[in-house]
Amino acid sequence: MVIQGRRGTVRPAGPPDGGYGWFIVLSTFLVFGLTFGVIKSFGVFFVEIHHYFATTATASSWITSITVATVHFGAPIGSALSTYLSPRCVVIVGGLLSSVGMVAGSHAQDLQQLYITVGFLTGFGYALTWTPTVTMLGWYFEKRRPVANALASAGECILTFILTPSFQFLVDQYSWRGAMLILGALQLNLCLCGALLRPLDSHVPPKDLTAEEKEFEMLPQTHTSSKVFTDDRPDSKQLLKTKIIRYVDYTLITNGSFMVYSMFGVFAALGFFAPSLFLVPYARSKGVEEYQAAALMSISASMDLLGRLLFGWVANLRLVETIHQLLVTVLMLGVVLLLCPLAATFTQLALFSAGYGLVFGATVTIHITVLAEVVGVEKLGSALGFFMLIRSSGGLLGPPLAGIFIDEMNDYSAGFLMAGVALIVSALFLLLLIQMNKKGKHKESDIPLENETEEKCNSEFKNQEDLLRQGV
Repeated sequence: MVIQGRRGTVRPAGPPDGGYGWFIVLSTFLVFGLTFGVIKSFGVFFVEIHHYFATTATASSWITSITVATVHFGAPIGSALSTYLSPRCVVIVGGLLSSVGMVAGSHAQDLQQLYITVGFLTGFGYALTWTPTVTMLGWYFEKRRPVANALASAGECILTFILTPSFQFLVDQYSWRGAMLILGALQLNLCLCGALLRPLDSHVPPKDLTAEEKEFEMLPQTHTSSKVFTDDRPDSKQLLKTKIIRYVDYTLITNGSFMVYSMFGVFAALGFFAPSLFLVPYARSKGVEEYQAAALMSISASMDLLGRLLFGWVANLRLVETIHQLLVTVLMLGVVLLLCPLAATFTQLALFSAGYGLVFGATVTIHITVLAEVVGVEKLGSALGFFMLIRSSGGLLGPPLAGIFIDEMNDYSAGFLMAGVALIVSALFLLLLIQMNKKGKHKESDIPLENETEEKCNSEFKNQEDLLRQGV
């Protein structure tokens, strides 16, 4: 029995761009808020923990750093598990882990225990909730994807706006331990986010299968050792490789554009998370009272929301290429952070917080959309996992590196300077990616011209042969 080696592709139906997809937006909205919104609001806990354990800014910052890094590092695991099991199951388990980590952290007796509970356990729970929901959002939307991503990521802003002053109130009433215990209960809402996810077979990513592999999957298991296999069929290694790629497409590491974009992610992550962690302590060091300092994060979050919605809408208009829009906003964000040390009063810090929030929102609302354009929506799940994994080094080192500068210079403004420089460096990788895209387009446009030239030469050569045969 010989099976022909024809290539076939299983393609899903087009994304609905609405309908139940709006419930997926709601789920992703809450996941953004209960993960990265909590991380951004953790600056309130940072001040209390810093004083409670009488430690350095670097040591305290490792809590947030480990959490962020674990979210990124666990992203491929969350992506693979959601494909193997189901997004709903994985997100519910992630919500439980996030809650357990916070509750356990409220009983920590030293920083090392906080590293393990809030850092690793809660961070891994976040990874299991964030990756599957964002991936499913990409499957449900195509034409409206920028707007859907903007609305979903707005959850991070709105919950940061609400949680920062709320955490300060809870810390004042119940101490940081009691506030963290309440936060652990709040994290159980991530399980409800998982319950909202409705996996649809028609919206799974396309899988490239050969005709042989389709035939193999329909054969009984006992036939795999029979003589139906011929030299024309793939061996067992090839079938195993195909099945692995369905869950984790490791071939992405050979994609030059994806790797360049991932390097952008590394340096961007160095600057993304440090400012939100150190904004409240920086304001307190300038003599701003604690509730005003917490209000700065709320101001930043409200402008962050405006930036996401406004620039997500702009991206949806397709007036310019999305990657060009991202380049401009990243450069602007770096410049704003470099100007932070000029702010000393509450009014000046409020203006900085507003500017920072607006440009930050404009940046993060489209970076996942750009990733989908770089690799294609078919590979978005695996790409998002690997992107987060590679970016984890930036998320891990960002807050401690800023903490080192702060400890050495005894000034919180040093952390903002470090973040600003890191973001400007990340913009260089976007420039490189834009140049690679231009070269790729030129090569594609040259191929028809080369074929046309080759056909013309062949035609002239044939005409000359005909003339020679005729004795001319």
